[in-house]
Amino acid sequence: MPKAALHNLGCKVNAYETEAMQQQLEARGYEIVPFDQKADVYIINTCSVTNIADRKSRQMLHRAKKMNPDSVVVAAGCYVQVAADALKEDAAVDIIVGNNQKARLADILDEFFSGGREDVSYVVDISHTNEYEALHVDRIADRTRAFIKVQDGCNQFCSYCIIPYARGRVRSRRPEEVLEEVRALAAQGYKEMVLTGIHLS
Repeated sequence: MPKAALHNLGCKVNAYETEAMQQQLEARGYEIVPFDQKADVYIINTCSVTNIADRKSRQMLHRAKKMNPDSVVVAAGCYVQVAADALKEDAAVDIIVGNNQKARLADILDEFFSGGREDVSYVVDISHTNEYEALHVDRIADRTRAFIKVQDGCNQFCSYCIIPYARGRVRSRRPEEVLEEVRALAAQGYKEMVLTGIHLS
């Protein structure tokens, strides 16, 4: 059974997506271990909201490769979306996964390990994406409060902000899917649901 470790940088949306990726890997048979332990696969869900966030993202990717040089290091998320070319040249990174490809993580790893794809970049131009990525969770690490992602992207394009380039245009989750996830989490005993997104207003 391969071991996988995940590390999240950034916002509550990233935290939700990291949880969803973890559950995806568990369903595929991966054993999830703490990030500071030796793993076969390290997944870092990166952030790019500031230069400091970019630096932390690079540091975590290099730290993972140092912990196990034979591991597969996956960079996912916002920093990947805006710095894909630089990450393709980074020897510490084996696979790069853009912001609207996280739901495919387990399949991407299967392709990688089977040698079925030479190109290890799974990044597309997110500015033309109109569909909400189908990520979901069936439990949350916090036993009382559940964060539920209901929206992604931003149309504001403020001069100081990189988020529209990292997250794409506004896309919303279908209300029926949100209700289904809320009901499933409530049935497990979660007392509070916090709706989260990039631009909820």
